[in-house]
Amino acid sequence: MKAWLDSFKQQLWTVDYWLLGSLLMLIFLGLTMVLSSSLAISEQRFDQSTHYFVRQSIALGIGLLGALFVFKIPIQFWQTHRGKLFLFGLLLLVLVLVFGREISGSKRWLPLLVMNFQPAEFVKLAAIVFVAGYLQRHLNAVKEDFNVIMRLSLPFGLMALLLLFQPDYGSTLLIAAVVTAMLLISGAPWRYFVLTIMPVVILLSLLVLYSPYRMARVVSFLDPWQDPYGAGYQLTQALIASGSGGWFGAGLGASVQKLLYLPDAHTDFLFSIFAEEFGFIGVLGLLILYGFFIYRMFRVARRSWTPDQQFSALLVYGVATWVALQVMINLGVNLGLLPTKGLTLPFMSYGGSSVMMLCIAMALVFRVDYEQRKTERLGVTHAAE
Repeated sequence: MKAWLDSFKQQLWTVDYWLLGSLLMLIFLGLTMVLSSSLAISEQRFDQSTHYFVRQSIALGIGLLGALFVFKIPIQFWQTHRGKLFLFGLLLLVLVLVFGREISGSKRWLPLLVMNFQPAEFVKLAAIVFVAGYLQRHLNAVKEDFNVIMRLSLPFGLMALLLLFQPDYGSTLLIAAVVTAMLLISGAPWRYFVLTIMPVVILLSLLVLYSPYRMARVVSFLDPWQDPYGAGYQLTQALIASGSGGWFGAGLGASVQKLLYLPDAHTDFLFSIFAEEFGFIGVLGLLILYGFFIYRMFRVARRSWTPDQQFSALLVYGVATWVALQVMINLGVNLGLLPTKGLTLPFMSYGGSSVMMLCIAMALVFRVDYEQRKTERLGVTHAAE
């Protein structure tokens, strides 16, 4: 009887609905905040207050359709074709350098018929899939042989150079951190953290030192009030927005800083507008929601860590780490703890490429969860027989 009840429960809960529910809440909050934070700038630029909201909704719709398609594909397909996926990502990085659209001194966007696409977002997911497959094949060797790790330096060194040519320092550092986390999760010694992350940090530091534009951004981050109407303007306005929210905030739609005081408030600094409108209590609730969302992904990965599903588990660990790090970096930027990186707040900030690739990444997570539950269900059924 117990086996039958377990089988019925497994059939009912085909995916982690707590994870799905928290994801839908983030998406709903994101659309609400994009609409709220972009009303003034949409009206100024396009004489239409919902321009950015409509574009974000379209990108989200495309992302959800892509996610449904990806969810139907077995995880084994991605494990088999991980190399091709990574090579396609490198090709996109080359194409964006040749044909890309330059905005604010960075050439990061490929102009498509209906939107601009940012290949760096695709590369984040492609890198996770590639590393998950590589580590699954060399899981024992990675714990003892550093040469196994060094073999990753060629493909990821090339990827990093292509990203730095754009330049996109934030994505480069994020991918390096995610790959390192996946190495540590797979059992690699802690010293590999220094050997993999430090070269990237040193390279980025040198590029900042020899780039007056980047150096100005770092200096403004350290003391934005030194030049509050110049290099530090965006950060000071973001801090004003965050600080003025108080305990309970000004209320949805009542932000003052979004009225063209905080530049492009709907993008990387959307969190500051959220803090202004919902206050400390709202921010605390958002952090709890993100924490629960990331915890459920780690739970899926932990349940999937079986001898025949290590690729699936590493894939989910990679996606969960990607989301967690990007949340921390974005919050750090908004609160003046980190220099501006150009990384969105996952599922909330305006950015079509980001929301589409995150939806597809979550489809892979749900597929892993679905296959794991299916395996467990079959095991329960056989036990009942």
